[in-house]
Amino acid sequence: MNGNHQTLALLLFSAFIAVTLAITTWVSRNRHGSAEEFYAGGRLFSPMENGFAIAGDYMSAASFLGISGLIALFGYDGMLYSVGFLVAWLVVLLLVAELVRNCGRFTLADVVAARMAERPVRIAAGTSSVTVSVLYLVAQMVGAGSLVALLLGGTSGAARSWTVIGVGALMVIYVLLGGMRATTWIQIVKAVLLMAGAVVLTVLVLLRFHGDFNALLNSAAERSGHGSRFLAPGLRYGGSWTARIDFVSLGLALVLGTAGLPHILSRFYTVPTARAARRSVVWSIGLIGSFYLMTIALGFGAAALVGSADVRASNAAGNTAIPLLAMELGGGEGSTGGAILFAVVAAVAFATILAVVAGITLASSASVAHDLYASIRRPGSKQYSEVAVARVAAAAIGVAAIGLGLIAQNLNVAFLVGLAFAVAASANLPVLLYSLFWRNFTTRGAVWSVYGGLIPAVLLVLLSPVVSGSPASLFPGVDFQFFPLENPGLVSIPLGFLAGWVGTVTSIDPPDEAKHAETEVRALTGAGAV
Repeated sequence: MNGNHQTLALLLFSAFIAVTLAITTWVSRNRHGSAEEFYAGGRLFSPMENGFAIAGDYMSAASFLGISGLIALFGYDGMLYSVGFLVAWLVVLLLVAELVRNCGRFTLADVVAARMAERPVRIAAGTSSVTVSVLYLVAQMVGAGSLVALLLGGTSGAARSWTVIGVGALMVIYVLLGGMRATTWIQIVKAVLLMAGAVVLTVLVLLRFHGDFNALLNSAAERSGHGSRFLAPGLRYGGSWTARIDFVSLGLALVLGTAGLPHILSRFYTVPTARAARRSVVWSIGLIGSFYLMTIALGFGAAALVGSADVRASNAAGNTAIPLLAMELGGGEGSTGGAILFAVVAAVAFATILAVVAGITLASSASVAHDLYASIRRPGSKQYSEVAVARVAAAAIGVAAIGLGLIAQNLNVAFLVGLAFAVAASANLPVLLYSLFWRNFTTRGAVWSVYGGLIPAVLLVLLSPVVSGSPASLFPGVDFQFFPLENPGLVSIPLGFLAGWVGTVTSIDPPDEAKHAETEVRALTGAGAV
């Protein structure tokens, strides 16, 4: 891209940042500083508003950049992410949305602690929530770095690094100043922009092939370099039995992980009632379903019009497939139309990243303040307000995410999110389902369930090909790979459920029948819900 085109894209970036900072500043003047305001936006959002915000929170850089990139590189196998992310919402709708809204106040730990000993449960659930959030944040940082590096010519490692640092600083500012209310409005604006951008690109791709999706697929297969194998299972996950098992592991993590994501669960507390929470999910399913169908067309469109080889040459993980497709649809490299469309799409993707990182940072800082700090502070010591602690935690989490984002710059963002989903499904989902549906569940079972999923998931990732032992690893020069799968979900998710069961049946303390009955009534009827 020439200097004028880069300037246009940077101006659009700046415009979105200015608008979102204005929203944040306006909201910060109209808040009263309570925990309910900071964590849940005063519970004043309508189901439609919250549905758009949930969609904005969920349709991340992994969705827009990573999934389409994987489809452009691996065809059929890349579509697993689109299908997995979408099907996961049925688990959320049927099992957790309404019950979580009735049982909790701000975080996942509220639901579990309602019938358990609070301190150990909150420490365990808070630790798990922060771990998942940081993993998810890293994926967004990597997406931002890839995007701006492409904008500036694709060769500047320094540009990537400074972009990661800039995104981290902005997300901390959004959370510190505006809390949940500002974050929600940023997500609503971003969801509208993202859906509009995806619709325009999808229509343009289909117009290129005169509405013939079969012609699009055939052209994508031809330009992929893999022929008909591009449209059949096995290109990425069919080379060996290990790859096939990895495919199953990833699918399990994607389908079950959404219901354990802290920043998604926290969105159910921003509406006034459980019925509104359920209707929010219905709105979000419509938006998210439409979007993931479009990512399939965009991924194959990038393979057909840009070519898999050019996508890989620009970014080995495929993270820049959509911006390159936009440039091609607008008239190709060097054309004004291509530059304009590229700039718009890049700005939308950047908006996507900023909105999602703000939501994740807020959820993780809430876990630190509401769960960890509230549990470990000693009586008689100097007390700080939860909101003040949450703001400090947001800054610390931002620094951690920046550091990890700088290390993981060469990994695919959808793949990184798959790891976050695996940890969420292993550590958060078992304890959540047991707490809601198992009468005999105990405090020991809850703590063992969280750590029994979290520790194996993190250890297996560290010992997997993701970190060492292959040219695409985080540390390609060393090899301490022990676990053969890239996604640990197939092993760590059952371990989380098993640890919860073992902890419960070996527990000395009996389950609290009265608290379970109270929780069950509240979950199913909303009586006594906050």
